[in-house]
Amino acid sequence: MKDSQGTSGLILNEPLLWEKGKPGRHGFSFPRRDVEINELNENLIGEGPDFPDLSEVDVVRHYTRLSQWNFGADTGMYPLGSCTMKYNPKTNEKQANLPGFAKAHPFLSSGLSQGVLKLMFDLKGFLSEITGMDAVTLQPAAGAHGEFAGMLLIHAFHKSKGMKRTKIIIPDTAHGTNPASASLCGFRSIPLKSNEDGILSPEAVSEIMDAETAGIMVTNPNTLGLFEDNIREVTDIVHKRGGLVYCDGANMNAVMGIVDMGEIGIDVLHLNLHKTFSTPHGGGGPGSGPVCVGKHLEPFLPIPRVVQTNGKYSLSEDFPDSIGKIHAFYGNVGVMIKAYSYILSMGPENLKKASQLAVLNANYIKEKLKKIFHLPHDKPCMHECVFSDKFQKNNKITTHDMVKRLMDYGFHPPTIYFPLVVNGAMMIEPTETESKEDIDFFIEALAAIADEAQNNPDRVRNAPQKCKVRRLDETAAARRPCLSG
Repeated sequence: MKDSQGTSGLILNEPLLWEKGKPGRHGFSFPRRDVEINELNENLIGEGPDFPDLSEVDVVRHYTRLSQWNFGADTGMYPLGSCTMKYNPKTNEKQANLPGFAKAHPFLSSGLSQGVLKLMFDLKGFLSEITGMDAVTLQPAAGAHGEFAGMLLIHAFHKSKGMKRTKIIIPDTAHGTNPASASLCGFRSIPLKSNEDGILSPEAVSEIMDAETAGIMVTNPNTLGLFEDNIREVTDIVHKRGGLVYCDGANMNAVMGIVDMGEIGIDVLHLNLHKTFSTPHGGGGPGSGPVCVGKHLEPFLPIPRVVQTNGKYSLSEDFPDSIGKIHAFYGNVGVMIKAYSYILSMGPENLKKASQLAVLNANYIKEKLKKIFHLPHDKPCMHECVFSDKFQKNNKITTHDMVKRLMDYGFHPPTIYFPLVVNGAMMIEPTETESKEDIDFFIEALAAIADEAQNNPDRVRNAPQKCKVRRLDETAAARRPCLSG
């Protein structure tokens, strides 16, 4: 590799604001006081926070320098598998910041909220059409919240039929939060191993699907980046024995406009608007995890729901079988607005093309790197591909070492050590937003690191060397976290 976009650069150290501040500094000149001083009662004042005294240049440089320590989807390629950290078009931010949306308050009456309510009503329709499902709730605040809502719906459905089911099947290629969501609803998780091809075997599902099992939680495409080829057979087995099929839609970015989830037998599907429909979810949120369901589960959807009557929109709670409210007010509307903007700007053809390009990019990386890194399943993948460190372990180089070295080359590390079914996993998702030139640069960097692992392993073990900080003691950070700030 001739050039690297990673460089030490001119990145400055920056102390805390309390260390920078000096008494008497001001960042703002107050106008001359034109009222008399009125001393407050000491009991009312208290000690209060000790804010630092800073000039304007102190504040501006502080936050500018901190911003230079960050890395995000706007900085460069962010190949974080199972997370779809794709570029967020700035027009989406513009629409979300329109005064009519940004200043809308949830306590406003329906008559003063027609624009926001119409947007949410239409967005539900868009998501139904895209997924092939019949009804949608926008309330869940994130993917795991959507999983939980989906499990509540399945629980409510079985209860309405007078059936007590206590178990849920969870494959080893499902997302890690699935068992927790099931447990919160009183279900006992029954693990299911994928077959040698990395997908579900109908025979294995049939063997454990019984009258006490509420259903199955599948991730499709699964966490190995593979489409569940046997999904129709699996859903048929579950349905014939009275169960329901929940699908984790975190990987929907691979199948928009291609797979009809209702047609393949899915009963409940959660989406991540903050993944598939832009608004990448770095920095802790916010997110939005709508849940799409078949007609038979619609009565149980959360309240309130946006309804249309005589051309006007309102929030209704007149649904007696609902599982109730699962979010304050209605949901994270700002994320919904960005997703709505994304869907309208893309249109059906380009949403489908986005998935096709995401799949193409992942397969391109897989083919280019499969002779350099161990590929557990050498078959066409979907939006992400999973390698392992099997070839590098002879030189005592791990996946962890290699992704730390990747930071020196100017790339954010991909997901590592997940899925758990692959030892030393390295999961790469390029998304559809990366150009061939950038992907080739990424491939060259990984190839160079593999060469270093063979011929100069100490360089990889001691990485990163160009970043703001060197390798941290992650074990100590986990066992003895500093929570005092």
